[in-house]
Amino acid sequence: MLNTQKSIFKIGLFILLVFVISIIVAFSTKETHQNVDSSSIKYELSDTIFYPRIDSAESVIHHLYYDLVYDENHEQAKWIFYKLYPSYIVKSFERKNDFRSDPSVTSGSAGHSDYRGSGFDRGHLMPAADMVWSQKALSESFYYSNMSPQHPSFNRGIWKRLESRVRKWVSQADSLYIVTGPKLNMKLNTIGPNEVSVPDYYYKVILKFNQSHSDAIAFLMPNKASKSDLTDYVITIDALEEDLGIDFFHNLDDSLQTIIETKSDHTRWSWR
Repeated sequence: MLNTQKSIFKIGLFILLVFVISIIVAFSTKETHQNVDSSSIKYELSDTIFYPRIDSAESVIHHLYYDLVYDENHEQAKWIFYKLYPSYIVKSFERKNDFRSDPSVTSGSAGHSDYRGSGFDRGHLMPAADMVWSQKALSESFYYSNMSPQHPSFNRGIWKRLESRVRKWVSQADSLYIVTGPKLNMKLNTIGPNEVSVPDYYYKVILKFNQSHSDAIAFLMPNKASKSDLTDYVITIDALEEDLGIDFFHNLDDSLQTIIETKSDHTRWSWR
């Protein structure tokens, strides 16, 4: 009788253990955005392999769901990195246009006075519409470190078209890893008391993972109105690196780098 009770106890304990493990697994596999506003969230170290090469004098600023290197000489980001999953473009929150200085830029970021009356839009480098799944992530997308002076016809035109296209691409993929920013040099015009540089060009580099396949595409666009097709601005990552002096995806395997950086076949991407 005693042995029977012990057996029943062991079986019950085993069932309870399986139940507890199943609950832990279920919670751990929930999509990140469901808990994204928790203060306990930490940035995934594995994402750093998708960073461009970081110069010795540069440091990375981390926000909830995007990272950047800030260029003090130009009062804007040199590049911004973030990732997208299909679930992240499901709208849960409305934008509030809460533009403000970035408290993580210790030297001080650009501000309202730099853009006021300049004739330029406060153009998002990482789109606010890509952060609508989280109230905090959406709010942080309005830091001035994520802004750059864009001609209104560019910001509301072809740049917006490209942003929309990227969201369509992620709906057809497992994930996208994106690096975006302005082309900066010391000959640019400036606006505001902080002398924010007005870039002549903007770029966007997109690495797509879909099941066992990967693809990449890059764009370099002039900061002006355009009715051209997006495909007219497609460029190889190699060519973009040479133009910008930025080494993208340098941490990836050399063979993968060769595949994704030397070719830019826009026919492998959906344009409808």
